Amino acid sequence: MIEEKVDRFLKQKHFALTGKRFLVGVSGGPDSLALLHLLSEKQKQQNFYIVAAHVDHMFRGEESYNEAKFVEDFCNKRQIPFTMKRINVPEYIKRTGKSSQVSSRECRYEFFAEVMNEYQLTHAALAHHGDDQIETILMRLTRGSSGSSRAGIPFIRPFKDVFIVRPFLCLSRKEIEQYCSDHELNPRRDPSNEKDVYLRNRFRNHVVPFLKQENEHVHEQFQRFSEELQQDEALLQELTIKKMNTVWKVKQDNKITIDIDTFQAMPISLQRRGVQLILNYLYKKRPASLSAIHIEQFFILIKGDNPSGSLDFPSGLKVKRSYRLCHFVFNADTKGGFYIEFDQPGEYILPNGDSISFKYTHHEESSKDAILLNKKDVSLPIIVRTREPGDRMSLKGIEGTKKIKSIFIDQKIPIDERDSWPVVTDGQNRILWLPGLKKCKESTVINKDMDYILITYKKQIE
Repeated sequence: MIEEKVDRFLKQKHFALTGKRFLVGVSGGPDSLALLHLLSEKQKQQNFYIVAAHVDHMFRGEESYNEAKFVEDFCNKRQIPFTMKRINVPEYIKRTGKSSQVSSRECRYEFFAEVMNEYQLTHAALAHHGDDQIETILMRLTRGSSGSSRAGIPFIRPFKDVFIVRPFLCLSRKEIEQYCSDHELNPRRDPSNEKDVYLRNRFRNHVVPFLKQENEHVHEQFQRFSEELQQDEALLQELTIKKMNTVWKVKQDNKITIDIDTFQAMPISLQRRGVQLILNYLYKKRPASLSAIHIEQFFILIKGDNPSGSLDFPSGLKVKRSYRLCHFVFNADTKGGFYIEFDQPGEYILPNGDSISFKYTHHEESSKDAILLNKKDVSLPIIVRTREPGDRMSLKGIEGTKKIKSIFIDQKIPIDERDSWPVVTDGQNRILWLPGLKKCKESTVINKDMDYILITYKKQIE
């Protein structure tokens, strides 16, 4: 029986229901309806309090409103306190530009916070289950999440001044469906859960069934993986904080300076977490555009042979290397300049949000937004920087070289854009490309028996 399974799970987590005051998030679907029913039954033997909370996201008009009335009727018959709210999430999406899933979650959790404050509740009980755990972990691994994010859904986590708990993480979707059938709950079904337009649904409809064929209890393995990863991550975070205390040279609200040698003496697993620790400290609100690419840029910067260089991170954070020190500082006076070097294929984000990447290829492929070069003719690292005094490049059809300044003038580039225009060079400071303007004359000399380097520049989507 799933009641006993949930009891064992809560006991393993040292979590008692007695004395607590719960909001139960109820959509009317099988998972949340089963959770509400189970808690309402347990409430008869144990001393705790529940309030059911429902949000009509107003995506499906009368259909979704009827689901709200169904949940209300379900609660009234069982004398469960009920509260609901209709939120125009489609309008919220238009106003914020966020996805439907993110918008729904934000609106729903804001309502939950209001209800918990009104009823003086201590915990929000949500019905995420073991199959949800599988989907979440696989999605995050596929997207390239790191650290504790890979661990998926935690059993308990802080929420505002209270907590969110998930008693059903030990159960599979099949077990919950059976519980609904056994107790004749007749849950509602959201047809959007079957559409493959959502990434989670594609994992749910295609990947999880395959894993279930291999092991019917695979959700238990994923839950164990999640818990072990969370425990390991907690220890690694503790060690990172201890080690980073020996690395700081300067630690201020808007500036951190680290000793590169001491930092690199740390195990690489602690180095990765150390960078995240720095960014979490400096960013009061972590920008959505901050990604794993920025972290890789940082490691390339401190490992490179060049004793100086700088990177531009989102929201005005400048990362500057000066010999064996590395400075993270906001609002540095850079006048739009930047310097990025890379000695291996990858993609790099520029301060204005544009990106530049390079790869090795055996095929002749190029466009106005890319430059193709013979691999043997290019000295690594590839450098992307802003212009420097005396910059010149060789161009097809002219003898000698031409000043970058003159190219900007010929192309009628506004003066205020010239200091931030990317200049692509090789390791010998030979200018290869001014993206969008000019390519070096060697880019047109293609030998079909050679391997190539393809450098591509992408403008950010407005």
